[in-house]
Amino acid sequence: MKARFLLISSNLTSKVTFTKAILLRARIIFLSAIFFVALIIWKIVHLQFVEVDKWRNCAKVAQLEYKPIVASRGNIYAYDGALLATSLPFYRVALDPVVASDACFKKGIDPLSQALSDFYKDNPPKYYKKRIMDARAKKRRYLLLHAGYITYEDKKKMSHWPIFNQGKFKGGVIFEAQYKRYNPFKELARRTIGIHRETYGYGLEYAFNKALQGVDGKALYQKVVGGNWKKVPESTMIPPIHGSDLFTTLDINLQDVTQSSLLTVLEQTNAENGCAIVMEVATGAIKAIANLARTESGKYIESYNYSIGSQGTVELGSIFKLASMLALLEETGWPLTKPIDTGHGAIQFYNRWMRDVKKGGYGVLTLQEVFEKSSNVGISMAIQETFGTNPQRFINYMEQLGMNQPLGVELAGEGKPYMITPKSKMWSGVALPWLSIGYNLQITPLQMLVLYNAVANNGKMVKPMFVQHIKSANGMVKSFPTTILKEKICSDETLCKLKMMLEGTVEKGLAQRIKHGFYKIAGKTGTAQKLVSGKYTDHHLTSFAGYFPADHPRYSCIIVVDSPQGATFQFGSEVSAPIFKDIVDRIAGKDLHARKPINGWSHPSKLSNVSNTNELKFLYQCLQLSIPESVNVEENWGSLEISSEGEKFQPCKHQSSKAVPSVLHMKLRDAFFY
Repeated sequence: MKARFLLISSNLTSKVTFTKAILLRARIIFLSAIFFVALIIWKIVHLQFVEVDKWRNCAKVAQLEYKPIVASRGNIYAYDGALLATSLPFYRVALDPVVASDACFKKGIDPLSQALSDFYKDNPPKYYKKRIMDARAKKRRYLLLHAGYITYEDKKKMSHWPIFNQGKFKGGVIFEAQYKRYNPFKELARRTIGIHRETYGYGLEYAFNKALQGVDGKALYQKVVGGNWKKVPESTMIPPIHGSDLFTTLDINLQDVTQSSLLTVLEQTNAENGCAIVMEVATGAIKAIANLARTESGKYIESYNYSIGSQGTVELGSIFKLASMLALLEETGWPLTKPIDTGHGAIQFYNRWMRDVKKGGYGVLTLQEVFEKSSNVGISMAIQETFGTNPQRFINYMEQLGMNQPLGVELAGEGKPYMITPKSKMWSGVALPWLSIGYNLQITPLQMLVLYNAVANNGKMVKPMFVQHIKSANGMVKSFPTTILKEKICSDETLCKLKMMLEGTVEKGLAQRIKHGFYKIAGKTGTAQKLVSGKYTDHHLTSFAGYFPADHPRYSCIIVVDSPQGATFQFGSEVSAPIFKDIVDRIAGKDLHARKPINGWSHPSKLSNVSNTNELKFLYQCLQLSIPESVNVEENWGSLEISSEGEKFQPCKHQSSKAVPSVLHMKLRDAFFY
């Protein structure tokens, strides 16, 4: 019994102890919870009232970010300062609706909403009013009013609108500028001027992007309601370094002449494409470069630079014969009178026939006549006779002229020449004869022009240049002098013969139709069958390369027209040579340096045959010239002649009042008075 009592007593004690333990733990948990809740409340109160400034600043800093200020892109100019490419500002219109005072806002909100609706023509005035008022009520600091861009002229007009006329700091108007490239002359030299994008580009814009783009600056921006960013006023700013200006060698007047002349013939012949280049002989400066291709609609635009690009790297045909003649004359020293028997206009080289254009052939020609008439048979026979046993020697001449290497011009995308050599897998016994007349060699028109320019430049070969210098706001950054590729391409004797052949081609050869009476032209026509997918087709490349004036060369020029249509438009003399002449005629009319100088007086030139002496004196005074002593006579009338020997005044005595006076060569007024 006692034992049972002790057991029960022990169990009761254990239960009491266990209950106390549970209660103790509950109290601890409860007190801990109260403590943590109190701690949280204390922390909240501390943050709200003690550390509020600290965390507000942290939040503000978290919404601040330095963003780039895009540098202004430099301009591109013609050689004389004519603007070819520039950046024009376009703007998006935004508003800080909180800035305007209540009085200003109340007075201007309705007319501003109406003006926005009238300008954008997309929403009624109430739409704009509601957006602006809602943003102001919510204290939003940035509201983009329209996603579209406006011009600078539009911006000036908007600056006079209600609220906007208070400016940025009193009205809250924000004009966000974005610059876009603009070419004032539209299609003129557009491909050469080019474009620059993040992933691609071409022309001068692309080649000289580093100089043009400048260095971006930085400014502090704050993130505002709506996730937009607003520039922090009076914040630290790293100013941008604006891009440098590019001064090209292009002459916009010559460019206009060249492009319009090319376009006229392309439209007339419905050709696929064409290019024309005008280069200054002494310096290699490209004064004009036109590249036009036909679109599906039949319109011609500058879509590719055939003058230097890989698509323009083609077999140019007979204009290459100048290089063949250079090698032939250097190797043999033959006189231009050397007879060449071209037979009936056909000759067989192994399994292929070489033919002249003229049916029946030319018979016996002098070496000069072979060139002037562009005899394929004559050229290929002479080259085969001279270099047939050692064709590599002919190749060496071509390599010395740089025919196997690109020019390395500033513009990207220059085509790489191809020339067959004895080491080529495609070399055969017919390779050399066909190479001599412009096949088996693919080069750009610009590279061919360099050779013709070298002949005009007394044998000095210069590299074509597109840029004169680069200037920044601080002055000259870089200038581009003329680069000499080769001091002398051949001997003086050979050079003299080449010039005679080029002049003869225009005077009495295939290019007679462009012969001019006032100045001499030197050049060579070219016609080549077009190679398409490894096969020669019925389409032709027509060309003309030359320089003028022939006696004192100032400009060299090359024209290439691809696939002209029509039976009368198949040869260089019919298609490309007339373009050359038109360009030359129009340049001569504009460029005083290209005109034929007047070396003397062919006959006396009379300033005024019979005139009043006082008028003659007055004319001399106006021209700030000294009055000749012969004019200082007592007679009131006389004649003045100006010739190479000087001025001569002859007094004219009045005849008897009964006789009819001579009024010959008088002005009408003087005749009545006399």
